[in-house]
Amino acid sequence: MSLPHFEVSFLLGMMRLHEVPELHDPMRLADWIEARLDEGLDGFDHADIYGDRQGEALFGEALRRRPGLAGRLKVVSKASIVTPERDTSPLGIKHYDSTPDYLTASIDASLARLTVDRLDVFLLHRPDPLMDAEATGRALDDAIAAGKIASVGISNFAPEQWRRLQANMHHRLCSHQLQLSLAHSEPLFDGSFDALVGDGLTPMIWSPLGGGRVMTGPARELLLEHSRSLGISPAGLALAWLRALPGRPLPVIGSLRAERIATLKDDATAALPRATWYALLEAARGHEVA
Repeated sequence: MSLPHFEVSFLLGMMRLHEVPELHDPMRLADWIEARLDEGLDGFDHADIYGDRQGEALFGEALRRRPGLAGRLKVVSKASIVTPERDTSPLGIKHYDSTPDYLTASIDASLARLTVDRLDVFLLHRPDPLMDAEATGRALDDAIAAGKIASVGISNFAPEQWRRLQANMHHRLCSHQLQLSLAHSEPLFDGSFDALVGDGLTPMIWSPLGGGRVMTGPARELLLEHSRSLGISPAGLALAWLRALPGRPLPVIGSLRAERIATLKDDATAALPRATWYALLEAARGHEVA
């Protein structure tokens, strides 16, 4: 199984949609979605915990009001995190749930909230130490067979964790969403990034700007200098740095501002000289490569 083709340089993260009141009106949100599609950005990244389900519900209501949009976009969503508020036990504790019943119910609920017939990519949001890989793998295979999801991936998994799941599935895992940025480059040196590329998983990158730390950290001055010389924005340069990696990672950006999205869309495709790529890495890490 391969990742559905995203004709984009990044995915649009919906984790803050519930925090933007002006996009809570369904028709205004439909306009916003349509504008992104017209720009060629067709991938929208959700999770059931974003806004405690509000993100999916708001997005779905906009699609319901303008039905023609659903056929033009691709939806990613995630589940397996149970927040304390959603824990039905007396403990009220955050935990992970990868049981077949929970995942099947989560997929069905996301489809209903998003008002789509199928999720293009469904990700297990966090690895569950209690996962019964055989049962979980069967449930995910069944969801594909039922047409509820087109492909399955994982998020925040270590290589042996996703390989244990993969060994119990008929369909191939398609993607891994991990944290990676100039402010968090450890996956490039601990073997985990090489493992996902080697296993044929498409990298999706959350927090590609390190929650702002990339722009305020030790690489700031060099980002400013090289972005000026390349004629792009510093944030766009940081995304282009990620896009230069093997597997052509898909960053998931959190901004919902149209102007910023338009700038990043163009800048993230910039080609970086190899020396520039390493200079940024050195500045961010504070030392040259060995």
